[in-house]
Amino acid sequence: MNQKEFIELLLPCKDKLYRLAKRLLVSSDEAEDAVQEVYLKLWKGRDKIENYRSPEAFAITMTKNYCLDRLKSRQASNLKIVHSNYKNPDSIERKIDGDEGVALVFKIMETLPEKQKIIMQLRDIEQFDFNEIAKMLNINETAIRVSLSRARKVVREKLIKQYNYGVS
Repeated sequence: MNQKEFIELLLPCKDKLYRLAKRLLVSSDEAEDAVQEVYLKLWKGRDKIENYRSPEAFAITMTKNYCLDRLKSRQASNLKIVHSNYKNPDSIERKIDGDEGVALVFKIMETLPEKQKIIMQLRDIEQFDFNEIAKMLNINETAIRVSLSRARKVVREKLIKQYNYGVS
């Protein structure tokens, strides 16, 4: 595998690797270092990458394992596992990110067709069961599941597009 093939195959998953590393290691600097280390290991073993069904999944697994190793190592005595993050739920940065994310989901939901918007609201926000929604809207459960699936797919795609904006 040459450099161009390596870049085309593995560079697109750089952001996913970073987000995973950041979630596990908490520190942005540590996450960047982890992704860099993983890419270095991938480059060294680039001839074996083609043997894997999904090189992206392999890179994600490598990142997860590297981060967990970092958390266990002596050097990581100042790092904390993600669960310790929940002790300080009022982190301003997290609150702002969460509020922006929720606002974006609601904004995207407004663009959905009326039926999908109502079903998504009732199921995902109001937490009604499928049979309750079917009775409310006089639609069968299968149609509700299909509409919900389509609505979620649209929301997911628009969120990915929004968060990957400017990333090539």
